Amino acid sequence: MIFTETKLKGAFLIDIDPRNDNRGFFARAFCQKEFENHGLKPTIAQANVAFNHHRGTIRGMHFQFPPAAETKTVRCTRGAIVDIIVDLRPESPTYLQHIEVELTEDNHRAIYVPERFAHGYQVLRDNTETSYQVGEFYTPGSEGGLLYNDPRLALSWPLPLTVISEKDQAWQPLDNQETELKRRMSL
Repeated sequence: MIFTETKLKGAFLIDIDPRNDNRGFFARAFCQKEFENHGLKPTIAQANVAFNHHRGTIRGMHFQFPPAAETKTVRCTRGAIVDIIVDLRPESPTYLQHIEVELTEDNHRAIYVPERFAHGYQVLRDNTETSYQVGEFYTPGSEGGLLYNDPRLALSWPLPLTVISEKDQAWQPLDNQETELKRRMSL
């Protein structure tokens, strides 16, 4: 695997290193030792799959508060997405900054999302599927979210919105929740 740290400390792009032959290729997509060697948490508490019917669908921006903060390794296994993560660590020099990356079935790329980051994506092709390896169990009382269109975040979604859940539309603007967010996300 090839690990590339992003401008957000602790967030990595993970590319496979395929071994090709006449059948196709074989590549490692996860290795506990390699994750540890890059300072990443290799714990997988849950493995999840999300299927999306329509291009333009947005899922996010989701996170869990400590002590149930979660890491995520996200890969698009069918179709394509633009994945966005936002640094929610109040002590970080990149607090509230974000990156976006295209994950596709063709590039086989994954993104490692550290604890105390928000995560979401927009579907670029109909019938897209993503796979998540999550480092903490889903804990409903610890979940939180940011509005996908919060002007303070200035997230750039490449397509017009077609589908979003009621829950994701109902997150509070950052201005209404930042004090509590900082308090709960502080170490």
